[in-house]
Amino acid sequence: MGIIINIDVMLAKRKMSVTELSERVGITMANLSILKNGKAKAIRFSTLEAICDALDCQPGDILEYESEKEE
Repeated sequence: MGIIINIDVMLAKRKMSVTELSERVGITMANLSILKNGKAKAIRFSTLEAICDALDCQPGDILEYESEKEE
């Protein structure tokens, strides 16, 4: 799996729409969709900071690592 993006979880907890987050962060809906669906190859720290600020959370609330090894 690798890195899991939990933006949907934080949006639900904050009762915020994807559109509102997009406007607050200043990124397009298309780029936010790519990020939240786990299709992004990278994220800028400034974007991560803006998302955390808008959602009032920590990076660890959004990003999660899951080992690809089967135990």
